[in-house]
Formats: sequence, structure tokens, C-alpha cells
Amino acid sequence: MVVTSQDNHTTPVTPSSGAAGAVAATAAPSQRSAGRRTARRSGRALPTRSRAARRLDLPFALLLILPAVAGFAIFYAYPTFRGVYLSFTDFHVLTPPTWTGLANFRELVHDGVFWHSLWVTAYFVVLSVAFGTLVSLVTAVVLHRTTRSTVLRGVVLLPFLISNVIAALVWQWMLDPQLGIIDIALKHLTGHSIMFFGSGGWAIPSLAAISVWKWMGYYALLIFAGLQTIPPTIYEAGRVDGASEVQMFRRLTVPLLRPILAMVVVLTVINAFQVFDIVQVTTEGGPANASNVLQMYIYRKAFRQFDFGYAATMSLALFTLLIAVTFTQLRLARANESDLN
Repeated sequence: MVVTSQDNHTTPVTPSSGAAGAVAATAAPSQRSAGRRTARRSGRALPTRSRAARRLDLPFALLLILPAVAGFAIFYAYPTFRGVYLSFTDFHVLTPPTWTGLANFRELVHDGVFWHSLWVTAYFVVLSVAFGTLVSLVTAVVLHRTTRSTVLRGVVLLPFLISNVIAALVWQWMLDPQLGIIDIALKHLTGHSIMFFGSGGWAIPSLAAISVWKWMGYYALLIFAGLQTIPPTIYEAGRVDGASEVQMFRRLTVPLLRPILAMVVVLTVINAFQVFDIVQVTTEGGPANASNVLQMYIYRKAFRQFDFGYAATMSLALFTLLIAVTFTQLRLARANESDLN
């Protein structure tokens, strides 16, 4: 038996497979054309369904982010723009704001207390950033290189979970010149006590020590997370070359952690410039304005002298200073670059 194709060629077919071959030859073109029609139909329908699904997802997504947007607008955006407006006015709460233009800024330039508070704040920032970053880095490296205990890591993070007011009160009691446990230990060791919060030379270093103790665990956790990204083979190669732990820390760990350290320094600077609660609880800006940081001066102007216009001007100046310092730090530290790449 033979099957004649359209191009006049004959194909022999065995008797046993003749019927099946004829059916297959007849059904194959129709199946291919049906498959092409189905693919074309599905190809035209899929984009339509995808666009419809995206149109339905957009209102739902907006509904989900609405609470966060509303909270940001009410508690952040509106107070910020309101504060910028008040910085150009004379506002004392009981009377409506009066537009004064740049009068508050001219007063700010000649305000000796403001510049003194800015200097005190800068001194506090330098101590907090230098010692805080160093202590956090060493703590994170020790935890990473010597132990895997989650309990110990939790203990290191514990001070961060305590509120600033409680931390300030505890340290105020411990540093008390008469009843404090640290003062008692100093008397046994040196024979005399130190007025940590009552001396102009010790007030800011004591406040910086409290801040370092309070935030050390949080920054150490950030650095510890950065250490997890460093491949162990780098340290193995260092050991093969005969490098000690100190040398690997200086030449491997610190350079590879540059993006994380830049972020930690920026966060420390911002947090230190905004210090207020531990100063309010311990020294209230004393003695003799020795610890009168900028936030403390703004608080006094606003809530004790009720000069909210001038307080808003100082707040705007602090906000501008923080933006400038942050961008300068990120640029100098090359925070977007890593030696791991």
C-alpha cells in the first residue's frame, strides 16, 4: 500500500501500520493549526489580564500605604513645614504669629549663648562619635571572632532597650559624689571623689560616657551584621600569610567594613546632635552652662520663655547643619563603595 503526498511522491506503508499512519498523517496538520490558534489566542489574552490585574492591585496597594503616609504627613511633614514658617515669625503662643522676615536669623548670628551651645554640642558629638564607634567596633569584632553565644549578644544589646531617662537616672545615682557606687570605688582607689555632673570639665565627658554605654549595643549589632558579609576565606588567607589578629583587624576588617562604619558614624552624629533627655535628667545644662547643649537651649527658649519663633529658627539651623554634616560624611567616607566588590 502506498500513500501519495501533495508533491506526487509515493511513500510505502506496511500493512500492519497503514491505518495508523494514515490517521496520523491526516491529524497532524489540523493539530498544528489548532495549537497555533490557541497560542495566538492566549498570547493576545495574557497582556489584557495582566493590565487588568495591575489596575486592581493599585487601589489595594494605595490603601495599604495610606496609614503610613497619613502618619508621616501629620507627625513629620506638617510640623516640619510649620516650623520653617514659624522661624520667620515672632510667635509667643498667646498671640498669633507675626511675620518678621530674617529678624530671627540676624538675632541668631549675634547670639553668644547659641554659639556656646553649638560648641558644647560639637564637643559632645566628637566624644560620642569617637569612643562610641571604637567601642562598638571592638565589641562586634570580639563577638564575631570569639563566641557564638546568643545570650552574650543579647546582654550586649540590653542597654539599648532601656529608655534614655532610666539610663540617665541610673548613671546619675552611680556617679553621685556621696552615695554613688562608682564614687565609693574611686574613694578607695584615689582617696577623693569626682564631681562628674557638678564640674564643668567632667560634665560633657560624663554625658558622652552615658551615651556611648546606651547606644553601644545597637551600633555593635549593625557592625556585627556587616562582619557576617566578609567571606571567611579572606581571614584564612591572612593566617596563611602569617598575619596576627591585630593586623587582620587593621588591614582586612576595617577597610572591608567601610560602608557599615560610614553608616554607623552618620547615625551616631545625628543622634549625638539631638541629645536632650540625658542632659535634662542629669545636669539641666549646668553647671554654669557647661553642658547646655543646643537642644537644651532650644527647649528653654520654647517652653520656658515661650519664644517659639526664635526656637524654630534655631531648630532650622540645626536641621541644616545636620544635612550638611551628613552629606559631607557620606562623600568623604565613600559609603557607596566596598572593597568586597
